[in-house]
Amino acid sequence: MMKDIVIVGGARDYHVMDWYRTVKALVSERRVILLTDLIGGEGFDILVTPDDTVKKLFIIDWFLFRIQSRKGDLWRNIFKLIVLPIQVFLLKRYAKKHPDSVYHAQPMYYMFLCWLAGVEFIGTPQGSEVLVRPKRSKLYKYFATKALNAAKFITIDSQSMKDGIKELSGKDAMIIQNGIDIQNIAKYRIENKNKNIVCSIRGMTELYRIKNILEARNSSNTMYPITFIYPFQDQIYRNEIDALFQTDDKDLGRLGKEDMYKLLASAKLVISIPKSDSSPRSVYESIFSGACVAVTYNPWIDILPVCMKKRVFIVDLEDNNWFDNAIKYANSISKRPYVPSEEAMEMFDEKRTMRKAIELLY
Repeated sequence: MMKDIVIVGGARDYHVMDWYRTVKALVSERRVILLTDLIGGEGFDILVTPDDTVKKLFIIDWFLFRIQSRKGDLWRNIFKLIVLPIQVFLLKRYAKKHPDSVYHAQPMYYMFLCWLAGVEFIGTPQGSEVLVRPKRSKLYKYFATKALNAAKFITIDSQSMKDGIKELSGKDAMIIQNGIDIQNIAKYRIENKNKNIVCSIRGMTELYRIKNILEARNSSNTMYPITFIYPFQDQIYRNEIDALFQTDDKDLGRLGKEDMYKLLASAKLVISIPKSDSSPRSVYESIFSGACVAVTYNPWIDILPVCMKKRVFIVDLEDNNWFDNAIKYANSISKRPYVPSEEAMEMFDEKRTMRKAIELLY
């Protein structure tokens, strides 16, 4: 009998849902189940559909703030600790009923749960959980190290994370790109020489330096309007930088995939300048949509295929004219159709990367 594959993670997390659905589509002969404690809440769109096979731990949506904010993030983390014994009990009970399943926890909190429940699991932490948080908190570092050491296998999407995990736990993690939906993106990609949208695509929080983007634009010669889309926001941070927005800027918030791909297909420049980055999926989606991307330097840039590197403008935040220079670069690059190389397809087509993951992990 083929083993069930149980993805343990949050059902409002795009990365988790994409992983779950891609695996489900590729292993039709096996049951693929999402086991979660979080479906919506804090103003997030519900990603789960009737076609998904979802099993529930203790769902915490109703105990969270109405919208996402720093206070809401703090309360969510405290509440997750309060209900941790309940979640561990429920996970342990589920695993007892389904002992032959393969459990894959994403991201770190769900790795903690599997470790505490004594469930054998594969773990996939996110970038900041390895590269940022252990440096800020000794307590977090202690528990992260325990969870990493308890994992049967660890998968990550960048060399910097692999190095970080080796340093924390001594374990060798496997680099597997999550991949992107290249076929769907290609449906919207257009060869339009008059692309005129400038986008910001990362979280509306301090980590992603949205304030720097607005300040650079406001002191630029071009004063290009910016369209902001983001998967999450800190409402307090958004209020603090509100005065920097201009009349023609657009704040579209969180978009579904189809709407995001349509927007990116019309973008000539997409900006992403976080304080740290591991392997930014939305940046890859922007490049495959035909846009130029303005990013601060991170090691993930070094491993990109040539066809992708050509569409990357590296931002020097010390340069007061970086916004104008990025626009100038984008004006020349975005007019050229993007043709992904075989190397780029092999690295980022989620169907190819997930087939490798299934073969290696499940």
